[in-house]
Amino acid sequence: MFLGIDIGTSSVKAVLTDADGAVSGSASRPCTVSRPHPLWSEQEPEDWVAAAVAAVDELAERRPAALAAVLGIGFSGQMHGAVLLGHDNRVLRPAILWNDGRSHRQCATLEETLPTLRTISGNIAMPGFTAPKLLWVAEEEPDIFAALAKVLLPKAYVRWRFTGAMVEEMSDASGTLWLDVGRRDWSDELLATTGMTRAHMPDLAEGSDAVARLSPDLARRWGMPTPPVVAGGAGDCAASAVGLGAIAPGDGFLSLGTSGVLWRTTDRFLPNPAMAVHAFCHALPGVWHQMGVMLSSAASLAWAASTLGAPEAELLAPLGDAVDAPSPVAFLPYLSGERTPHNDATLRGLFAGLSAETGRDALVQAVLEGVAFAARDNLVALGAGAPTSFDLAGGGSRSRLWARICADALGVTIHRIEDGEVGAALGAAHLGRMAATGESPATVCRKPRRLETFTPDPARAEAYSQAWLRWRRLYPLAKEFAS
Repeated sequence: MFLGIDIGTSSVKAVLTDADGAVSGSASRPCTVSRPHPLWSEQEPEDWVAAAVAAVDELAERRPAALAAVLGIGFSGQMHGAVLLGHDNRVLRPAILWNDGRSHRQCATLEETLPTLRTISGNIAMPGFTAPKLLWVAEEEPDIFAALAKVLLPKAYVRWRFTGAMVEEMSDASGTLWLDVGRRDWSDELLATTGMTRAHMPDLAEGSDAVARLSPDLARRWGMPTPPVVAGGAGDCAASAVGLGAIAPGDGFLSLGTSGVLWRTTDRFLPNPAMAVHAFCHALPGVWHQMGVMLSSAASLAWAASTLGAPEAELLAPLGDAVDAPSPVAFLPYLSGERTPHNDATLRGLFAGLSAETGRDALVQAVLEGVAFAARDNLVALGAGAPTSFDLAGGGSRSRLWARICADALGVTIHRIEDGEVGAALGAAHLGRMAATGESPATVCRKPRRLETFTPDPARAEAYSQAWLRWRRLYPLAKEFAS
């Protein structure tokens, strides 16, 4: 048996996988985000630890024999978050998250100070990334910056608490702007630009490497006779790719999680910063990837549910499994700004085309379509050679309607897959397996069973193409309402 633990933004998930790589048990615990000021997004790192322990405790209660048989553990997690530790290893402040936009001014400073930043990191300086967050701390909270000893990403912090080892792997490290992504090593030049050195960084490993063992105390707590091996793990997107078997060049998937991702696996470092495309290391040795990123994907539907005062399932039910045409209402899903292709943390969302006859169903359909249109922007940003078929992952993959809208709006084939909602935790478990057994990625990372395939309907796809062109013309209006 193998265990995967995903440190997400809205929840922490734990899954058990068996010798066939199938999910045999899962548990989750919710997490809350604090937004004390405009553009801010923070969480308490201790909450992740408590949630992870509680999720595994539940598995220990429900599946004690299976958990006791675990040989390897992998962690995945939300990327970019800055956990700041002092010299006594105490957390100095709440973690600044991936969807925090406060450091947009520091991004401009980074770009001006180091003209080679995009060449080395392969990416534009974005507020979500870790390095500009540290520049903000240095400028706005100098006492905390002076006390800083280590910076850990969310899953690395939880793994340290579980094992005592401070280690980071290549996929998550790519999102810090401190990694030379082509060389798969920390860049002294990038670190120096933010007043830091390698001493502030954890050791580097590949995601499938064995980097530690579970602490004896936790092993006893969960009835494990021998502390399992713990892997390097992965950032959530790379972990999802591992769970989806997207490990070969040309493989792709679309994730409709809290944020949204359009992924393409590559056999080499292929930066495209001009289009705000992320070029990162994969969690597996010798492989890289590109991805377009949307900051509010399923988060947009969650916002609609909260604002309209109804559960998501209740909002979706009247729309059924298909719509005849695009909604007359348009929605821009820039609730937390946007990355690809706009790279603007201050962007804000909007509805357009409202009338006295507009009802709830039209608004909900517009939210689904707005996210799909943002994904089409990402597809355009990936450019030539982008996949024409995508597995669908994340919480949004539960909706057959959303899958169908994505197929029509992007003009690609969309596959709903088994266990699409636990992709990151599943991928983490696979990495734990490879670390424990030494098996090859090709053996472990098999593609999931496809439950349903949606191909573009020609008439609807044409209607969505026209609607997308109109939708794109709303972008200047969103700029007018920027924070």
